[in-house]
Amino acid sequence: MDVSSLKEAGLTEGEAKVYLALLELGSATTGPIVEKSGVARCIVYELLNKLVQKGLASYVIKEKTKHFQAASPSAILDFLEQRKRKLDENTKKIEELLPKFMALAESAKPAEARVYLGFRGTVAAHENTYKKIGKGEEFVSIGVPATQPEHYHAFWKRDHMRRAKAGIKTRILFHPKADRETLKNRNSYKGCQARYMPFEVNTPVWIMSYKDVSVLFLVSEKSPVAIEVANQEIADSFRAYFEDMWKRSKPFK
Repeated sequence: MDVSSLKEAGLTEGEAKVYLALLELGSATTGPIVEKSGVARCIVYELLNKLVQKGLASYVIKEKTKHFQAASPSAILDFLEQRKRKLDENTKKIEELLPKFMALAESAKPAEARVYLGFRGTVAAHENTYKKIGKGEEFVSIGVPATQPEHYHAFWKRDHMRRAKAGIKTRILFHPKADRETLKNRNSYKGCQARYMPFEVNTPVWIMSYKDVSVLFLVSEKSPVAIEVANQEIADSFRAYFEDMWKRSKPFK
């Protein structure tokens, strides 16, 4: 007999097969039930116990042996009614908790990442700074490499003039081998503090961070890349790393 209707009612395939076998056998021990249903002997007791829990089977003990029998087919309707009541109760609980779930989802905003390619992509990634921070606020940078292509320097000089005019502050940690003239230039702009990192880290990647945003810049003549990640926890981690390095660095003289 097809067990699909019983499966749709909430029984597993094994439970459905055992229940149908019980209907045909009447009272029976596990041996005939296994043979009739086709389920494995090692799981037949588990399936029978589940049917008993659902009110679809019962047993009596005769001479220390359990004899099982199916409940009346009308018991399936009782089982469905119990499932419906439980589902209605769970639905009501979920509806009550839904506002809390929504609040949790909002507070645990997933990370968003964007990749910018080329020098213009680098400029575009930095341009987003002005969309999220304003006068009196700050962005920080760590690990700015010792050397950059000249057109990068030209861009940063123009940008520092714009940043200073907007009243935005910045602190920058350069690679220890960066040219002193570069740091002297950056410190000449209002609201900018530039220092050397307290130790040498040889990597072409440097990190800028503000609010909930972290941007990783790969400075390369051929294929520069900027990766922007919007996530508060990540930004907080970078900021903590920066602050630790800043405390260990010395003011530029």
